Amino acid sequence: MRKYDVLVIGGGLVGCASAFYLARRGANVLLAEKNDINSLASGQNAGSLHFQLEHRLIQQGDALAEQFSRIIALNRMAVEQWTGLEAELGEPVGLAMKGGFMVAMTSDEVALLKNKHSLEQSCGMDTQLLTAEETLQIAPYLNKKILAAAYLPQEGHANPRLVTPAYARAAAKQGVTLQSHCEVTYISRNRKGWQVRLGTGEKEEIEVDMILNAAGAWAGQSALLAGIHLPVLPLALMMSVTEATPPFLPHLLQRAGAELSLKQVNAGNILIGGGWAARFKYNHGQPDLARRPAIIMENVVQNLILAAELVPEVARLHLLRCWTGIVGVIDDQLPLLGEVPGFPGYYVATGGSGFTLGPLYARLISELMTTGGTSHDISPYNPGRFGQHNSSVAKA
Repeated sequence: MRKYDVLVIGGGLVGCASAFYLARRGANVLLAEKNDINSLASGQNAGSLHFQLEHRLIQQGDALAEQFSRIIALNRMAVEQWTGLEAELGEPVGLAMKGGFMVAMTSDEVALLKNKHSLEQSCGMDTQLLTAEETLQIAPYLNKKILAAAYLPQEGHANPRLVTPAYARAAAKQGVTLQSHCEVTYISRNRKGWQVRLGTGEKEEIEVDMILNAAGAWAGQSALLAGIHLPVLPLALMMSVTEATPPFLPHLLQRAGAELSLKQVNAGNILIGGGWAARFKYNHGQPDLARRPAIIMENVVQNLILAAELVPEVARLHLLRCWTGIVGVIDDQLPLLGEVPGFPGYYVATGGSGFTLGPLYARLISELMTTGGTSHDISPYNPGRFGQHNSSVAKA
């Protein structure tokens, strides 16, 4: 029976990055991915680096402002980590950090921006609240009818098809064993640690001291193997990309009143994310996470309308293709990051802004798993805040 210090479940961004940082700290790591590395959410998303508070957070109102302010410290740390990421990994990942706007086109959206700006300033994030005139001086491609914008010079994007494979290669160089098409089918706790069964052809059992659940939208399903309940909600997303056009849009764009993001990638295409969503396919009345969500043509049209309203130049471009993906979010919109109380040696890192914060989640969880502490307090994100789901199981 093979023995490892850590089993990482999930070969997306958080899983591969965690394996890299754990191995660099001296751990003997096995990463198990049931499909291909980077084949799911980490490789399907729009690649945005949202360091400002996102639309899904600022829409919740003042009552939850303090709760969401807890994510701002992570966003600030993520800026620094992404800035040095290509140097750390030793290869390009399509990183561009030329600034980002969250734009308001109605008076209600201006009010949202002002509240967001005040909260971010109070937490040390130096976003700038700009008038329409100031915004158009920096971003003349925007609709002249905009009313205001919040600007952060460090925002940008990276290529999701490059980032995770780069981490996987770096992890392999550190001695990590990466196994794709390797599903974890059984987990049991014993006095020595964890016994795990891997369903790779002839089933194999291994022993590990610690487990890191980095399965993203599938983290809840994976946790059930250990008798753990995690409130991970899968969401179906849709992305669209236009034909290439000469560079004119260097910034990441969001809109204050809609889950919309736009960017121009290195090849010249305009990538549209967020907005109107895709739709899950169902199996026996339940969302089927094993299949890609379905594209809804009416929603594609609505997304293009939103994009063209914000950037009129988009209206003249041809749409090349659309695709869908699945991400996992948590009930309270914050990540799950830490050891599950009552289950010694079982850790989880998922939720929140999984692409933007994925490398940071990985670095912090690797610190916790190898030293017992972290350089930044992550207690607000501990899965113990949902302890009512697991208390009876932990006592069993």
